[in-house]
Amino acid sequence: MPASASAPIMTTRSQNPPPAPAEQYDVIVIGAGVVGCAVARRFALEGAKVLTVEKAADILEGASKGNTAILHSGFDAPPGSLEHRCIVNGRDEYLRIRARLNLPVLATGALVLAWTREECERLGAVLERARDNGIDGAALLTAGQVRAREPQLAADVVAAIDIPAEGVIDPWSTPHAYMLQAIDNGARLMRGCEVSGGRFDGRRWTLATSRGPLRGAFVINCAGLYGDRVDAALTGQANFRIRPRKGQFLVYDKSASRLIRAILLPVPGETTKGIIICRTVFGNVLVGPSSEPQRSRCDASVSAPVLRALRALGERRVPALAGHAITATYAGIRPATEFHDYRIAARPERNYLSVGGIRSTGLSAALGIAGHVFDAYTGLGNRRAAPPKPSPPSWPRVNALAEHQARDWQSGGNGGIVCHCELVTRREIQQALGGQLAAASLGALKRRTRATMGRCQGFYCHARLAELTRGHFAEQIAWRAGHG
Repeated sequence: MPASASAPIMTTRSQNPPPAPAEQYDVIVIGAGVVGCAVARRFALEGAKVLTVEKAADILEGASKGNTAILHSGFDAPPGSLEHRCIVNGRDEYLRIRARLNLPVLATGALVLAWTREECERLGAVLERARDNGIDGAALLTAGQVRAREPQLAADVVAAIDIPAEGVIDPWSTPHAYMLQAIDNGARLMRGCEVSGGRFDGRRWTLATSRGPLRGAFVINCAGLYGDRVDAALTGQANFRIRPRKGQFLVYDKSASRLIRAILLPVPGETTKGIIICRTVFGNVLVGPSSEPQRSRCDASVSAPVLRALRALGERRVPALAGHAITATYAGIRPATEFHDYRIAARPERNYLSVGGIRSTGLSAALGIAGHVFDAYTGLGNRRAAPPKPSPPSWPRVNALAEHQARDWQSGGNGGIVCHCELVTRREIQQALGGQLAAASLGALKRRTRATMGRCQGFYCHARLAELTRGHFAEQIAWRAGHG
């Protein structure tokens, strides 16, 4: 997990050549977070000519880069909601395709823990909702059964609901694989391309962007934290208003991962799922997120009082965490709105569709959202500009970064280890700096490889990374002692 948010390092122009002025697309997707990547993938696989535009230096620079990485089952989503349908469909598709893309799942299950009698009384409603949502195996556990499952939990746990279908995935390789597959199957990505306005002439859009005008028949807004502003700029109105909500996290050292097995969840509240304690696929333990409404859409700073509160809660729930170091802190910003459900709406008279209000479940639901969006697109009478290619679609495989997968450092000819904390090889770094989706910033390189994300936060490998990345980024990585 990242230690903190950093300003994007812009890519060189050679990595993002401008489009030909007359080039036209069937679909232009605005935003390359996890949802935008999944939508681009779906349309490309369906045979559409797709362009995805992202204002940042690389994909996943917004809300998608800071989350819990849980593969949700949808057990606590409002029954019958669009969010629930997208989570279920997205999770099912992820499990079907993950092996072909080399994406991991850590099958942990989850426990919704009650720590007071009042919370215990609310477990019945949690169990009822889980069963209404079709969760097989959801069951009430006594305090003794909980402690038998999780012996490191504090002794004052009262009861729990067992949710066996929950798991943990890689939050960055997943959307990376989606976009890579989209590009491999004909889609195009333009990074460093901000949309400022547009005009629809009744047949096609002409978007005004920082990279020049772009033309397409249909526009899909997946702009995340800026989705309402893009709506207003392109259609004159927005059907939701983004209310940013910051979530801060602590990351414990890998030595803490043996302390827990399941994802430890609190009884959920009205507006938040609460503070979670869980393992990551990278071998750490995560505590968070906080839930802090704020005006800023980009302030992902962390604060000492909140981090102290997270640490106190985590170590109160799992006392043995106190004996393990915290190796990183970070914050994510969720694009919450005034509504509880997703805000996905079409403007058929303008060949436009907006995807908004995708909060903490977006990683799990992304493929389901993409399917819903494609169904809405075809439901408006749209068809592919050309039939799908006669050959089977390409299925690129991303590098394995999960602790329980075979890693590159275990195979020969890898050029040696550059980041010893995370066992990142020179070959992995060079692969991330090349190909059709080359990392265009240090943050992107970290998400592609996990370099600098370990115990020393880049203290020992940063200088070597600066050498290896020279010439790849418009701004060279500057060495600052003690800063990852």
